[in-house]
This record gives sequence, structure tokens and C-alpha cells, in this order.
Amino acid sequence: MPDAEIALLAIAGMAVVTYATRAGGLWLMVHVPMSRRVETFLRYLSGSVLVALVVPAALQEGTAAWIAVAAAALVMLATKRTLLALVLGVAVGAAYRAL
Repeated sequence: MPDAEIALLAIAGMAVVTYATRAGGLWLMVHVPMSRRVETFLRYLSGSVLVALVVPAALQEGTAAWIAVAAAALVMLATKRTLLALVLGVAVGAAYRAL
């Protein structure tokens, strides 16, 4: 089997798994009673996932990543605008690496 076909099969498989994960999550949440505890958990879940993704990458990448994370955190605290914080964090990290 050619490499291109294997790559397409892998991509299709990942797409199916991604869809099943999202659809399964929606299906599951229909059957979970929405209590105050569940609502609080869901409210903070995205932040904890973001931290779980950012911290290992920042540990691996070093100073530039930590400066970018600090810049993004400061912008987020000052403006409460997530997209602006992400864009400026990336820009600061890129500028630091360019120096």
C-alpha cells in the first residue's frame, strides 16, 4: 500500500475518532443531571485543559515559551480578552526568539 493511502487512512481514522469523542461527550452530557457541582466542573474544565497543554510545552521549550506564557497571562488579566492574549503571547514569544 502506498504511503499516501496509509496517510489518508490515518487521517480518516483520526477524524472518525475525533467525531466519536465529541458526539459521545454530547450524548453523555444529555444523560448527566446538571447540578451546581457539574456546572462548576464544566466552567473550569477548559482552563485546566489549556494549562495541561501549555505547561509541558513551556517546560520543553524554555525561556522563550515562559516569556510568551507570562505575556499572555498578563494581557489576559488586564483585558479579559482570550484571543488578544493568545495573539500577543505568540507575538512576544516569536519576537524573543528573533532577537
